Amino acid sequence: MEVILLERVAKLGQMGEVVRVRDGFARNFLLKRGKALRATEANRAKYDGMKAELEANNIQAKGEAAKVAEKIDGRDIIIIRQASESGQLFGSVSVRDIVAALAADGVNVARPQVWLDSPIKVIGQQKVTIAVHPEVEASVTVTVARSADEAERIKRGEDISTRQEDQDAAAEALAAAGEFFDPEAQQDDAEPAPAATEEQ
Repeated sequence: MEVILLERVAKLGQMGEVVRVRDGFARNFLLKRGKALRATEANRAKYDGMKAELEANNIQAKGEAAKVAEKIDGRDIIIIRQASESGQLFGSVSVRDIVAALAADGVNVARPQVWLDSPIKVIGQQKVTIAVHPEVEASVTVTVARSADEAERIKRGEDISTRQEDQDAAAEALAAAGEFFDPEAQQDDAEPAPAATEEQ
């Protein structure tokens, strides 16, 4: 189906362009949300009549979105989750969790505005893009950790998983060294007993 875009749509086109899209995408998303009109002669004339108004509204919305983007851009959101020693989360962090964390921080965004390719499943930091407006984007850093203290260490750039492995290796080396140098430990010098022979 061919449609006339009433606003810029990411990866599709700019306002006023006529683009060909799948019927389901046009009906269920573009037309339903008022982002496009069917590309008929009547709608082309209708678009020409409302083009100036659409552009004025777009400029105003873009200006407001730029102010919101300034408040959001560069923010660091901390999400506390349970995870294994290797850093694998028990569950995941989804768009809903990021929207809730931003709301707790005083910023209201809708779920479709948060661009997350797939849920976050490991501890660490990840940049996430927030599309405040079709033409205005901001990015936030999402820090997923087991505790607030661990989140601070991740922010400082420490590698949490390596750190835990290093601690375990150091503890094992210390225990082995303690056994090796233990003066009370007695070494068994006796030769092993000969294996019993089977009687025939």
